[in-house]
Amino acid sequence: MSSAALLTPEAVRDGARAMLALARAGQLGGWILHEDRIGDAADFVAATIRIAWPDLRVPLHARWRHFAAGGRDRWAPIAARSGADRAARARAAFDLAIVSVLLDAGAGAEWRYVEQDGTRLVRSEGLAVASLAMLAAGAFADDGRSLRADAARLAATSEDDLARGFQVGPENPLVGLAGRAALLRCLGATIAARPDIFARADTPRPGGLFDLLAGQAESGRLPARSILIALLHHLGPIWAGRETLGGVGLGDCWRHPALGLVPLHKLSQWMAYSLVEPLRDAGIVVTGLDGLTGLAEYRNGGLFVDLGVLCLRDPADAARTHAVGDPLVVEWRALTVALLDELAPMVRARLDVTAEAFPLTCLLEGGTWRAGRDAATARRADSGPPLRIASDGTVF
Repeated sequence: MSSAALLTPEAVRDGARAMLALARAGQLGGWILHEDRIGDAADFVAATIRIAWPDLRVPLHARWRHFAAGGRDRWAPIAARSGADRAARARAAFDLAIVSVLLDAGAGAEWRYVEQDGTRLVRSEGLAVASLAMLAAGAFADDGRSLRADAARLAATSEDDLARGFQVGPENPLVGLAGRAALLRCLGATIAARPDIFARADTPRPGGLFDLLAGQAESGRLPARSILIALLHHLGPIWAGRETLGGVGLGDCWRHPALGLVPLHKLSQWMAYSLVEPLRDAGIVVTGLDGLTGLAEYRNGGLFVDLGVLCLRDPADAARTHAVGDPLVVEWRALTVALLDELAPMVRARLDVTAEAFPLTCLLEGGTWRAGRDAATARRADSGPPLRIASDGTVF
């Protein structure tokens, strides 16, 4: 398969289905699939959705939900500073979403972020609000005050910069701080090197991608897969040290002994989902949301482990620490994507909704991510994942 083919949502889905086929045949080294328990998982997810969203009007799964942690819209008053022009607001929203998603790997059980009013936030919500506060304070802008993320400033990001913004200290450690800072530096360098992509209507910044995507829209409509493909191709160089093919970086793509290269693209897909609303607010209709896949992350994956759909072939693996590229972890993540596709129609049937009215992104937001966290909280004191992963802050 070519590098271009691997940088698509179809490749993620195909690889995940191939992994599921191996699981059904009992041919995976790390996992045993109990397919008869998927129905119980569907019941649990459907019940979770009904409790949290009794009207079933579930919003899209996107970073914007975390900025509104606790029911408070922190972005709207800040966004007003970017002006009335819809394109300018969209660029600011792209800056925020792209930077914040890249900072959204697992924080660890000990880290927390405390807002000025004393509100204490942890994990994804804390990371989101911390990154929003940094952007609002001008921490990512060349002039140190504007509501933007400039390539040169991102390229100069230090661990100390992030430590200050994320309130990191001996009593408040953040997993993968160095990896996060390195990722932002790579982001800045990548954007600066491609003014043809990121500086079409402004100086180089992540928000420049809005102008590229807006130009691809036909009659005001843009397929969701186009967002992901643009992210994978134009931000691919930020994933330093990963697999390459023909000189092209493959990002969140890992080798498996039975399947070869298995693409997952978790953070890039999370980013693609998070750019839908800024595009929509700028007047562009994003179509084909189910062309993207579920996210291969530990809340969705933990759901299937904690509910017994997936069981470790060697129970001792639960106590070991695993690298992100270990076959066991690659299998778990790919199976998560495939099982989310299996789960979706079952949950819709229980809720009596159609795929058109309740796309996969709503299942993720209303059900599996929340249900995964609830299941983890019921089983582990730190509500962490069921596997120990040695993360550098750029995947989980």
